[in-house]
Amino acid sequence: MKRLRLVCFLAVLTAAAAACQSVPKRGPGRSAPAVAVEEAEAWRSVASPRDSAALDSLPARWDRALAAGRAANLSRYIAGEGALLAPDTRLARAAPAPGSYRCRHIRPRAGARKWASSAEGFCYVGVESGQLSLATEIRGLRLGGYLWELKGGDRLVFLGAAVAAGAKTAAAYGDDPSRDTAGYLERIGEFRYRLTLPEPPPGAGLILVELVAAPRA
Repeated sequence: MKRLRLVCFLAVLTAAAAACQSVPKRGPGRSAPAVAVEEAEAWRSVASPRDSAALDSLPARWDRALAAGRAANLSRYIAGEGALLAPDTRLARAAPAPGSYRCRHIRPRAGARKWASSAEGFCYVGVESGQLSLATEIRGLRLGGYLWELKGGDRLVFLGAAVAAGAKTAAAYGDDPSRDTAGYLERIGEFRYRLTLPEPPPGAGLILVELVAAPRA
């Protein structure tokens, strides 16, 4: 009798445990739990594997550039450039307003006593078919391409190409892979932006472009 009672008691416990672990049925009007699927950013379907990898390597390039600059006693120079040389500086609403900008670029050099900085040129942000475009006219850096917005709005991807010698505008991205370039555009202050470009192969450094909105006449 005791054995029979024990068996019955264990059966009741097992049934109760199964009831606790069962999944409740969906009633009328109740949908299945949604599964969040992270979609790839649109620009990755356009960018080449080389340029995607170069953009993914930018944090490591920043680290190497700043470490080399500090090792060359350029800490005061780096601090003097403020947000331009502070990789973590990134403000919301990164999309620049269409119009003209004053521009210059800095090329960090390992072991250099001073990083190369260009004379001031100009950049222009336009709108074509609802997408922002960007052109730079700086000595040694003439580019043209489009800006792709990212989730969160604090960064845009630039996909463009270097302007060929004697040409007025850049070819379309992908037409000549040797001229293709990609970068991140971020807002680093009031009407101040930074375009960070990986150095063209075989380099592993950075090119930093500062854009400051030009006053309207």
